[in-house]
Amino acid sequence: MTQYNLFNVIRGAFTRQTHWERAWRDPEPKKHYDVVIVGGGGHGLATAFYLAKNHGITNVAVLERGYLGGGNVGRNTVTVRSNYLLEGNHHFYEHSLKLWEGLSRELNYNVMFSQRGVLNLAHSDAQMDAFARRGNAMRLAGIDSDLLSREEVMKFCPDLDYSDETRFPIYGGLLQPRAGTARHDAVAWGYARGADMRGVDIIQGCEVTGFEKTGNRITGVKTTRGTIGAGQVANCTAGHTTQIAAMAGLRVPIESHLLQAFVSEPVKPHLDTVVTFGAGHFYMNQSDKGGMVFGGDLDGYNSFAQRGNMPVVEHVVACALTVMPNLGRLRLLRHWGGIMDMTMDGSPIIGKTPVDNFYINGGWCYGGFKAIPAGGWVMADTIAHDRPHKLAEAFALDRFERGALLDEGGKGPVPNLH
Repeated sequence: MTQYNLFNVIRGAFTRQTHWERAWRDPEPKKHYDVVIVGGGGHGLATAFYLAKNHGITNVAVLERGYLGGGNVGRNTVTVRSNYLLEGNHHFYEHSLKLWEGLSRELNYNVMFSQRGVLNLAHSDAQMDAFARRGNAMRLAGIDSDLLSREEVMKFCPDLDYSDETRFPIYGGLLQPRAGTARHDAVAWGYARGADMRGVDIIQGCEVTGFEKTGNRITGVKTTRGTIGAGQVANCTAGHTTQIAAMAGLRVPIESHLLQAFVSEPVKPHLDTVVTFGAGHFYMNQSDKGGMVFGGDLDGYNSFAQRGNMPVVEHVVACALTVMPNLGRLRLLRHWGGIMDMTMDGSPIIGKTPVDNFYINGGWCYGGFKAIPAGGWVMADTIAHDRPHKLAEAFALDRFERGALLDEGGKGPVPNLH
């Protein structure tokens, strides 16, 4: 496949750029694969890529019901960070951040990773104490973090509301300078191209409708394009983890909610970092095209819908004006909804299941996008060796039986906080 580089762009100038090949093939499904991955989002494609690249397993199919980039990987606010408190989390997310830092080069595809920093705002002395604890834990683990005073936050991000009348006065903040954003659909396209180059079949428009089982093993995947034999099956269907797991006979501790996000009309450079406002549950950054990208709270009821509603629009707009009143005359351009799988402790499930050859990568709550590289990395290793990867041991499904939950303050809201 033609490499993306300056030489080939110049060469194409003499052929009207007609020499470029399709970024990935459109194959018909084979009768059998060593590994079938259900879900062609970020985690599914990353798993396929690392199976081929790190383990030499290329007889792999990725089954996607819709089209690449049409699911949750294209329906988020693109924040990438590793500012977690607990050991079970921060080593995994830091590994992911390191993979992000070299991802464009590894994929030969520009995912537009921008390390502009992520700033968590603090609005009380107690919150500053909690941030100091989390920041110290991160530093002890070798992760960058800076605890900023109110004056340092004012200097770093001058357009926030620091007036005496504001409802949520800013006391300071916790900054992770290496965190940032990436282009969401480019991540899907880059992993798809890389996996396809190594022989993985990416099959779009192929919905899974059930499984064939012999004893405690899955032997085939029933789809709208026929039954496909499978040696191992991975469930990487963010938003629909419970439904695919139910087809395998499993009930998993996950509930699904709608989460909405918004982008404004483009404006001149205004915000060169990511700001999170935990007291109101709001986060924002500015896209490379100039639009202000906002996210807020989720709908307070279970749903598989992907449509918006006015209560969340009002909530997000109110939060935006609370922390940055000068956005008041900005017009919203569009908004979108994604389905979130939420576990009861807010951390994901990665690894083996009670079904012998069936694996799960899901339950990411608000954090699935930033974890795509590491999620795919450890999932591929788990499938290749049929045992949990060391970085994902804390995310085992049976932690809910053992009571070994991850009481993590850095991950964001969990179901019982909504």
